[in-house]
Amino acid sequence: MTKTSAEAGSDFPGIIYTEKKPGKWKEKVGGHAPKVSVEGKKITIATKHPMTEKHYIVRHTLVDEHGKVIGEKTFYPTDKEAVSTYELPDGFKGGLYATSFCNLHDLWVTKIDV
Repeated sequence: MTKTSAEAGSDFPGIIYTEKKPGKWKEKVGGHAPKVSVEGKKITIATKHPMTEKHYIVRHTLVDEHGKVIGEKTFYPTDKEAVSTYELPDGFKGGLYATSFCNLHDLWVTKIDV
């Protein structure tokens, strides 16, 4: 498979961050890199991040390795947590990218294989 921007991380400094390539946000990994859990066809993305008016997770997106958006959720500062759940299409196998966008600390991506 070709190297992707999410795997490369440093190919887009200041735009995309990952747990392994946190760039200037190396001290922010725990509260910004999305955590992904898989239970059968159910995918859950969680970003362990405070949700306040001044600092919050704006959005999660789940994208397959071909760029097709499987699901997306927008959050608001009044939400208690940044957790979203999606259902994979029947028979899905391959790579997935979970994104988490923070209003202060940019776009974070986690890749998983299902």
